[in-house]
Amino acid sequence: MDSASQFLLGAAVGVATLGRRTAPWKAALWGGIAGTAPDLDSFIDHGDAIAAMTLHRAESHALFWLTLCSPLLAALPAWLHGERAMFKRWWLAMWLALITHPLLDAMTVYGTQLFLPFTNHPVGLGSVFIIDPMYTLPLLIGVMAVLAQRNDSGRKWNTVGLVLSTLYLVWGAAVQSHVESVARASLPPSEQATARVLVTPSAFNSILWRVVVRRDGDYAEGFYSLFDRERRVRFQRFPHDARLEAELKRAANAAHARMAAFTHGFYALKEDAGRVRLTDLRMGQEPYYTFAFHIAERENGALMPVPAERVGSLGDVPKRLAWLWERLKGKDSPPPR
Repeated sequence: MDSASQFLLGAAVGVATLGRRTAPWKAALWGGIAGTAPDLDSFIDHGDAIAAMTLHRAESHALFWLTLCSPLLAALPAWLHGERAMFKRWWLAMWLALITHPLLDAMTVYGTQLFLPFTNHPVGLGSVFIIDPMYTLPLLIGVMAVLAQRNDSGRKWNTVGLVLSTLYLVWGAAVQSHVESVARASLPPSEQATARVLVTPSAFNSILWRVVVRRDGDYAEGFYSLFDRERRVRFQRFPHDARLEAELKRAANAAHARMAAFTHGFYALKEDAGRVRLTDLRMGQEPYYTFAFHIAERENGALMPVPAERVGSLGDVPKRLAWLWERLKGKDSPPPR
């Protein structure tokens, strides 16, 4: 999730955990710091674009390492504020603020490596968009209330904010399951049980959902709004170069292998003028994607690896947002291309 949501979640967790034991501003401040800290890995230079993408949300988001770091972080407020007798409670608050960060991130589609160092499997449920005001607003109101009132009434508002934001995540997971069932029912009978289907919310909401179906020779994209009159997803298919994929596998292209694992197979390949482009199909919409990379070039007939270069484009954002708003309301119009 975005940094503002993570800060507010950490602040709300800090206030809820420490309660009356310390001033609300201390609990909110240090909870917010702990809730934001895992994203400091964004400032690490990993050498190329794919490494930067796939090594974000890695060790700094691993539950094991964050648990080990939590007592060190808890020692700071306990010492600075002269509350050493409360060290165990500060430890609990900092641990909860730290681990709720990657757990929330794992609800997005990006991919969070929760279980390092035991496995680098990226967890990305994709049931909430990376920025969603409906998730963030209850947390903001709750934290503002507790800072303004500084009494039990403010703490109750903080608790309500945490409960509502959590229920919103439950709502997103439930709607995602519903949309997936609609999407599978919209596929040909031969594909309904076996198709690789990705369902994610469109930007800033949980009403309009994007569906991607990945097959060996192509992929399909469709959209479904909870306000659609017809319980059906209309798909448009796009090519994926399966022969190029096989060639990259034979060449043991490291960038291709890393992205294939990180995206759980939801990527597309295209060769243009001897340059191979790999597109992450999970974030964005056709033909504009957040993450796309040049990963190889053809020399004397062979594919040679090159340092990954990011080439993704967001296209005409105002036009796409205008379409999103109309499509969200149930208007069955084709997306801008």
